[in-house]
Amino acid sequence: MKLISINIGQEQTLVRPEKTEQTGIFKLPVAGPVEITRTGIPGDFIGDKKHHGGPEQAVYVYGTDDYDWWAAELGRELSPGTFGENLTIESLASPEFAVDDILHIGEVTLQVTSPRIPCGTLAGRMGDPHFVTRFRKAERPGLYCRVLREGQVSPGQPVVVEWFGGERISMPQAMRDYYESKKRS
Repeated sequence: MKLISINIGQEQTLVRPEKTEQTGIFKLPVAGPVEITRTGIPGDFIGDKKHHGGPEQAVYVYGTDDYDWWAAELGRELSPGTFGENLTIESLASPEFAVDDILHIGEVTLQVTSPRIPCGTLAGRMGDPHFVTRFRKAERPGLYCRVLREGQVSPGQPVVVEWFGGERISMPQAMRDYYESKKRS
């Protein structure tokens, strides 16, 4: 695995039928090196701090295996940053990952905390009002991570995975658990 792209979003207005919002979901690749801190990437705009960002969701990771799946599903190519991820990683398939898996990229160490739960902002970004349901059913949520070790990363750096050795809760299972808990409440 290697880091393909580092993506940062500037504040932009997204107009949806039911809402107009300020968002950073329109992320674009930037040249490295880029600093990653405990709270994410400096300069990366987060519009909804209630549901995104913070130490447990400091960095969002998406993989090329997931991109390939979506390209086939949607019938079009998708560029890095399309899903609002900060880091695009070659050969990463998010369904293979679990809570507490570790990613080492250059100086930086990330720990997987949760899957991305799709929202209306993602649906608006994709131009499909049904995309929340499609994303949920696909079970390719990407990886939210906390930063265990800060530092710089650059495109092209190798990514080393350290699989969690305890009881594994996969990203698809964590996503299912989230929706199941919503049904009960």
